[in-house]
Amino acid sequence: MSQVSSENVVEIENLKMYFPITRGLLRRKVGDIKAVDDISFTIKKNETLGLVGESGCGKTTTGRCILRLYKPTSGRILFNGTDLSEMRENQLRSARSEMGAIFQDPYGSLNPRQVARTIVGMPLVIHGMQKKGEYGDRVEELFRIVGLDPSMMTRVPHEFSGGQRQRLGIARALACQPSLIICDEPVSALDVSIQAQIINLLEELQEKLGLTYLFIAHDLSVVQHISNRVAVMYLGRIIEIANSRELYENPLHPYTKALLSAIPVPNPLIEKKRTRTVLKGEVPSPAAPPPGCHFHPRCNIAIDQCKGEKPQLIDTGNGHMVACCRV
Repeated sequence: MSQVSSENVVEIENLKMYFPITRGLLRRKVGDIKAVDDISFTIKKNETLGLVGESGCGKTTTGRCILRLYKPTSGRILFNGTDLSEMRENQLRSARSEMGAIFQDPYGSLNPRQVARTIVGMPLVIHGMQKKGEYGDRVEELFRIVGLDPSMMTRVPHEFSGGQRQRLGIARALACQPSLIICDEPVSALDVSIQAQIINLLEELQEKLGLTYLFIAHDLSVVQHISNRVAVMYLGRIIEIANSRELYENPLHPYTKALLSAIPVPNPLIEKKRTRTVLKGEVPSPAAPPPGCHFHPRCNIAIDQCKGEKPQLIDTGNGHMVACCRV
């Protein structure tokens, strides 16, 4: 992992993203799906912040709010000191040229009718960053940066393997020389051996190009390998943030402990002695989250205070923050 600067590239303050629930012919609003419910965090320059949690907890929505693909319900999104949350669409173009996105599905995120050269170079065209005679050279350079042969530029996506398609997606994300890249589960759809190659490529690019990553995933072993810090999300809220090693060696929140206990250890002697925490019940609906701590209906150490009081993130030392009244 690369050396981290103290300068913040992203600062999220009390971010909320609610999606209205409507019914009837007049589409009357009857409630909200609280996908992201009042979260705050920062991402430092050249840092990789891992964002983990179960499916549906709001990880991808958080990433899309930072890219301003969604206009947040409330809160602030500061990118390099500029507040994106209230910007109009015509003002966002210059900011988005400094951000890139790598999507989960390398099969669905590439246009099947376009050749690879057009796919990779499209951001240059959209942002008007191509110069006469330099477009082809830049696309060739991007192919080489991600480990693809420029002779493949005239191929269409179905002629590439899954790992090669994800490399195309990475090349496209790098086209405008961004400082921040949102990685939305970029390896979850790939074979394990290919996952390692893509993770190593992302680390090499970060070191070489000075990139900052928000790495969204549900696989905690992958996040442990690539992240400087890790934020754990549950039902729209961040419940724990810590340095990667600190989080994995000393988890404080009951939910984090349960997630880590589910990671298999490739040693039968250690695995036999481990105690696995099995969570009871199902994840509540984000349309009707429980009062107080969202995790209390499934928590084995919950008390009456947990049912009525929303826990705030508190610093327990060394930047290890947790939202739990029992800690």
